[in-house]
Amino acid sequence: MHWLDATLRVSSAPYNSDVPDLKPPRLATDERSTLLALLQYQRESLVRKASGVDPVAATSSPVPSGTSLVWLVEHLAAAESVWIEQRFAGLAVEAPLDGPLHGRALDRAIERYRATWTRVDAVIAGAELDDRCSADDVVPPVNLRWVLAHLLEETARHAGHADILRELVDGETGR
Repeated sequence: MHWLDATLRVSSAPYNSDVPDLKPPRLATDERSTLLALLQYQRESLVRKASGVDPVAATSSPVPSGTSLVWLVEHLAAAESVWIEQRFAGLAVEAPLDGPLHGRALDRAIERYRATWTRVDAVIAGAELDDRCSADDVVPPVNLRWVLAHLLEETARHAGHADILRELVDGETGR
């Protein structure tokens, strides 16, 4: 049996067109406000997509890569911590876990992600977009503007992955 055949049988739930399609914010404001509003929209999109999934389904993967909803949430918490707290601000913090997720609970992963983005937002609030990363391992050097754009694209990409995983797991769709 081809892996795709098994994957397509993961969910027998019909497509749900009643799920509201939450659009991103449309703004006519400054660059910083736009970046932060779109990043927050993508963060919340990922959390909405992962919330309410059966705990077993949240840690299982319907795709050959092994990607699960819990892994996506944990990975993005780690990415924000590493890029903003460690590389940008130079803080000696322990990044959230970003490895094998056997037995990890989705609700705890979401709590960790929200706690991470709260800490990250506090760092961002005290910085300028042109401020450079303080870590020596960022070569070539990048500024906060680049880091925010990178986190925005990373979060949006993984929110899209979560959208597909959620549909495969239980048929739920929508932003």
